[in-house]
Amino acid sequence: MGKPTGFLEYQRRQSGEIEPLVRIKNYNEFHTPLSREEQQIQGARCMDCGVPFCQSGLMLGGMTSGCPLNNLVPEWNDLVYMGKWELAFKRLQLTNNFPEFTSRVCPAPCEAACTCSLNGMAVSIKENENRIVETAYQEGYIRPQPPKMRTGKCVAVVGSGPSGLAVADMLNRRGHSVTVYERSDRAGGLLMYGIPNMKLEKQVVERRIQLMKAEGVAFKTNSNVGQDVDAEVLKADFDAVVLCVGASNPRDIKAPGREAKNIYFAVDFLKSTTKSLLDTGLADGSYISAKDKNVLVIGGGDTGNDCVGTAIRHGCKGVTQLEMMPKAPTARTDDNTWPEWPRILKTDYGQQEAIALFKKDPRLYQTTVKEFIANEKGEVCQVKVDTLMAKKDEKTGRMAMVPVTGKDFTLDVDLVLIAAGFVGSQPYVAEAFGVELDARGNIKTQPDTYKTNVKKVFAAGDVRRGQSLVVWAIREGREAARAVDTYLMGYSNL
Repeated sequence: MGKPTGFLEYQRRQSGEIEPLVRIKNYNEFHTPLSREEQQIQGARCMDCGVPFCQSGLMLGGMTSGCPLNNLVPEWNDLVYMGKWELAFKRLQLTNNFPEFTSRVCPAPCEAACTCSLNGMAVSIKENENRIVETAYQEGYIRPQPPKMRTGKCVAVVGSGPSGLAVADMLNRRGHSVTVYERSDRAGGLLMYGIPNMKLEKQVVERRIQLMKAEGVAFKTNSNVGQDVDAEVLKADFDAVVLCVGASNPRDIKAPGREAKNIYFAVDFLKSTTKSLLDTGLADGSYISAKDKNVLVIGGGDTGNDCVGTAIRHGCKGVTQLEMMPKAPTARTDDNTWPEWPRILKTDYGQQEAIALFKKDPRLYQTTVKEFIANEKGEVCQVKVDTLMAKKDEKTGRMAMVPVTGKDFTLDVDLVLIAAGFVGSQPYVAEAFGVELDARGNIKTQPDTYKTNVKKVFAAGDVRRGQSLVVWAIREGREAARAVDTYLMGYSNL
């Protein structure tokens, strides 16, 4: 530890943000980083704890505590403090294939578990990570490094989201020949079309894809395995196949009037905007537009927030976000102690922008849709909303959110976006390969092997574990790559 008293001497400082009413005029990332010198001071705040919970990756209270990738956080924080950026990158690269992604979109369970956060402000781990990887790109520490030898084995990876890219990256490093199949027109999966530009500009994704191509990974886009690409052909042509197709089957809202027009899943809304933005700068008008509309977003998570921010950039008339659960407290409660993930109120960028623009928080807590109402054209025009309360189920003993009699109300809406999470992968890929599913609709694998019931077919990421964080998807990809390597070679040095 280069600065034993750093956490006492220096206050946490973070990158600046372009103020909401300015940044909503475009779709760019809006953080303004600290200087390198200022970032080095932030590295000095790391205590190099005897037990660094930041890198534990444990599940506590059903939620992630610390980094699932077991990043060597104290080590590279110290190197940041000393200005040894290349060494910091080498330590970071040991555990994380894509820090340029995680340092932008990860909710930072590392910081929630930081010892400094027990009685103060956590070390700015996420921004230190971002400065390390961006410095590595700027200074040329990151450059194509194709394997010096090839094993003669070939692997197909189905899906190019974070888990698929991690599998491909690791197996390519090992010397296997890897081909990644992606059903969309651009590689990146969730990173490309599921996360808006404001959180992850797409040139960041494309930069990594081009690097992987230069290192020998082949990408085949517009290739929908299980529909226009035969699963049996892949099994015959490759020594192993890894399914990394994500959990892209959206949860629907089964309320009367659901068939009304202008009700969309959030993933379709977000993808249409990103694709049109990349293709023509939105000039083609091919996206689902929220301009001049009263927008209702159903769901209070990250995807719902992304819908709020995107709708505002379209020029919506107003936006409301339904959240089923009660409003979270502003500080940890006695039953949510460190180093558990803090279950506290979070006002994200989209909600900040709605507050700045419309002078009120868009979220309505303890609510859900009771009924969709259509006009004479069949277009949704109103939504009946139930107010909910927590009540214990007498049979199960569990608490459930149930409607309060006489507390329903009506909202005028022109566009409804369903952001209620996902319920496993779309089934056609699993059916095409004949792999078994578990009770939750995810692909079932043998414990600790990532093997499915079908010979030479593996699975990793959200398709195996269910909807989760990007950082978990990368970890799954790394572990699956090791399992595939062992299957192909009899051992693994990954």
